[in-house]
Amino acid sequence: MRSDENAGVAVAQPGEVSPLRIGDIVVDPPVVLAPMAGVTNAPFRSLCRKFSRDRCLYVSEMITARAFVEGHSRTLQLASFGEDEKTRRSIQLYGTNPATLAQATKVLAEEWGVHHIDMNFGCPVRKVTASGGGSAIPVKPRLLQKIVRSVVESAGDVPVTIKFRKGIDDDLLTFLDAGRIGQEEGARAVALHARTAAQLYSGKADWDAIAELKQHVTTIPVLGNGDIFEPWDAMRMMRQTGCDGVVVGRGCLGRPWLFAELCAVLSGEEPPPPPDLGGVLDTLRAHAALLAEFFGEKHGMQQVRKFTGWYLKGFPGTKKKLPALHLVKTLAELDALLEDLPTDLPYPLAGLRARRCKDGKTQKVALPEGFLEAREEDLVLDDPEHIDGG
Repeated sequence: MRSDENAGVAVAQPGEVSPLRIGDIVVDPPVVLAPMAGVTNAPFRSLCRKFSRDRCLYVSEMITARAFVEGHSRTLQLASFGEDEKTRRSIQLYGTNPATLAQATKVLAEEWGVHHIDMNFGCPVRKVTASGGGSAIPVKPRLLQKIVRSVVESAGDVPVTIKFRKGIDDDLLTFLDAGRIGQEEGARAVALHARTAAQLYSGKADWDAIAELKQHVTTIPVLGNGDIFEPWDAMRMMRQTGCDGVVVGRGCLGRPWLFAELCAVLSGEEPPPPPDLGGVLDTLRAHAALLAEFFGEKHGMQQVRKFTGWYLKGFPGTKKKLPALHLVKTLAELDALLEDLPTDLPYPLAGLRARRCKDGKTQKVALPEGFLEAREEDLVLDDPEHIDGG
């Protein structure tokens, strides 16, 4: 199954796609699960890992450095790893203060045994940018440099990567500076979500920007992120931009089997067919069980509610179930709500590229007062106390 956008796209040819190397970590094929708040916790990572047979790199959701250092229980839980994450413990770290980030990095590297640290310079959420964090940080290149340097130095042998957007908006693009700084300060790879912070998740990702970044960052891998909904999209992105790998975000929401498809196509094989509704429901139930085990049934079922619409996207006759599914409280109640759905419905073509984000609007990016007037300053703002997970 493929959409019209990908008609005629061929699987990878022999030798066309190389493994991604991030320090001692080898990712083959070069596919990374994007860190997503409220999504890429240990249960979801475990689910994706099973579909790809542990071939990809699965990054945790964003962890606030200050909250981690201060031992907030919620943050420590979100930073934890599953039993199946013994060799590729990958975590995304967020903060604005180099000293706090360095402190968190040392604990993660020396006590928690992480194998990879990604840094968040791309989050466009208002509460993050308004505190000078996320996609606001690259506006101040000297501050960005100071932060990346502090984390790389504190990480020791643990490889550090950075992820960022094109910039604040079309009038203030920062991605080339961010890539250069990452390369100069010892990051092992850079990843570009090819949208501005003002775009949020609207419109099309600008893959030409990924190609431009690849031309400027030449000594470390460049990863592309944005609009990977099908395995064929990954193939097109790599061919069009020359990037070294792909980062997959919204396209896998409610579709963790996408990683099996990506592994096939980037390895030169035809992808397995998507599941019918029965297979989708089995995956949804498995996901819910993992969330209930990890968070406890009450909070786990609160977490699964947002996934129900993503799993059922495009299947005829399922919308009427969503109001009740968005209030589901127990695993037994979930089973009861799903039991009368027709399991033999084929996966709908409309579900492949269906929007999986909040309404697709743009925004005026919130920044601290005077932030743009002092771009060359490296004054450190106070780290927010707690901006983890959703």
